[in-house]
Amino acid sequence: MADHEKFDTAVPAWQEWQDAPWGRLRYAVAEADLGRHLDEDRPLRVLDLGGGDGGDAVRLAARGHRVTVVDHAPVMLATATRRAAAAGLTDRITCVEADVAALPDHLAYGAFDVVLCHSVLPYTPDTEGTLGVALGALREGGLVSVIAMNRHSEPLRAAVRTMDPEAVLTALRADTVHTEMFDAELRLHTAEELGDALRVLGCSEVHHYGIRVFCDYIPDDTLKYDPAYYAHLERLEIETAGRTPYKHTARLLHLIGRRGD
Repeated sequence: MADHEKFDTAVPAWQEWQDAPWGRLRYAVAEADLGRHLDEDRPLRVLDLGGGDGGDAVRLAARGHRVTVVDHAPVMLATATRRAAAAGLTDRITCVEADVAALPDHLAYGAFDVVLCHSVLPYTPDTEGTLGVALGALREGGLVSVIAMNRHSEPLRAAVRTMDPEAVLTALRADTVHTEMFDAELRLHTAEELGDALRVLGCSEVHHYGIRVFCDYIPDDTLKYDPAYYAHLERLEIETAGRTPYKHTARLLHLIGRRGD
């Protein structure tokens, strides 16, 4: 099976995940984090690397921005196109089938205002190269937004979910975690290592947020589907996303950097 086929065949399961409380929090908190830094006095040019079925793109396009979604999975992109049409955003969302590591020149050097690199790093062994692609597509002063799996969260999640000290010890040593949905080993990162990499590549400032600070450690998943409970949880997650120490053990790390000279 070709690599992109794993993603294409998992579209129904992926959409079910997005509709679940933890999926909704992933997008809501990421949007709130970005909103702290976006200059929204004008429509921005956004490049969404590995943008899949348009979960982030639709939110940003609804705010008036123009988004180019790049992904190597055609069924994911077709789903993004349908979502854009259903939301009346066809004129603001463009889908391009391409590998993130081999962008067409008009995208690779497109001087975008914002580049999203959300949940791409867990699937690639070339962290620095992928971040270099993202920074290379940015204009000077533009924003790069990176979401990755937080290595610091894995032992804590194992402790809460399994209550098995051996599982926690295994998680402490692990460099990856398996996802059944896409049948892949997801690479784990820390905000410290990715922040350093972004600075080396030319970011003049890097802001660190956490996504799902509390959600994944609350054992009652059924409760999270209650609308009133979810509303309180989302408010809590957005409020604590940038706070120390909570952001350091969030399930996902979210870094927003600004490209310097």
